[in-house]
Amino acid sequence: MQTENKSGSGNLPEKKFRAGAISATVWKNETKSKTGEDVAYYTISIERSYKDKNDQWQTTQSFRVNDLPRLALVVNKAYEYLNLVDVNVDAPVGSKPTVSQSSIPDEEIVM
Repeated sequence: MQTENKSGSGNLPEKKFRAGAISATVWKNETKSKTGEDVAYYTISIERSYKDKNDQWQTTQSFRVNDLPRLALVVNKAYEYLNLVDVNVDAPVGSKPTVSQSSIPDEEIVM
């Protein structure tokens, strides 16, 4: 199954961290700098999954007070991951080590 980002561009997530219903997804994006050079940058999307009254899965970017410990955990894991792959926001594409999407599974964090 291919995952699309919110913009519908078909960009696959770089990594996803989940603790219960809370998840943080790391996205790698590529663009052109002001000088025309290809550069990569990373973004993080955070969401909570829940079932609606019709028993259908939905997501939201709103969190309850009890969600905050798990939210902090997945955000810290995403930050740790980005530091481990030595991300430089303004680095030219291909100048930093890249991580194969197929070699990095989603991480379920058990609390």
